[in-house]
Amino acid sequence: MMKDMDGAGIMNTYEKTAKEHQKAYGDFLKRANRTKTLARLPGLHEEAFEKIDCLQCANCCKNYSPRFKMPDIKRIARRLRMKEPVFIDTYLKMDEDGDYVVTGHPCPFLGDDNYCSIYEDRPRDCARFPYTDEDVLLKQPRLTQKNATVCPAVFYVMEKLLEGQ
Repeated sequence: MMKDMDGAGIMNTYEKTAKEHQKAYGDFLKRANRTKTLARLPGLHEEAFEKIDCLQCANCCKNYSPRFKMPDIKRIARRLRMKEPVFIDTYLKMDEDGDYVVTGHPCPFLGDDNYCSIYEDRPRDCARFPYTDEDVLLKQPRLTQKNATVCPAVFYVMEKLLEGQ
């Protein structure tokens, strides 16, 4: 299925297919050989982003908030020439886990063209998302399963992992 699919095909089908494959993803993530899977991730990550253009999607920025850690807050406030408390009051709130997150969706830094106005200084969570090249994919299976329904790159990597079992 995935072999012949281009980026547009993936974009058109990933949400529905990812929802249908949730159990298979969960089963795979529970029993995956950690060493072999981690060895495959960098190549699959590269492959995914050769096919998928984040600017065509931006679902992560439209639906989620990264955690803004203090180094992120300091860096972004400096970039925006704002005092840190003003930046926090303007853009952030504390969530139930005690993390700073944006107050609403989409992210206030996301433009209509899906470009991020603070891209070079974006939070570390944003820079790491969608975690398809790191062990978070295995360590947090529920997050991975959820991300597969939101991010076509996670979907792509999970489908390739299932194909290669």
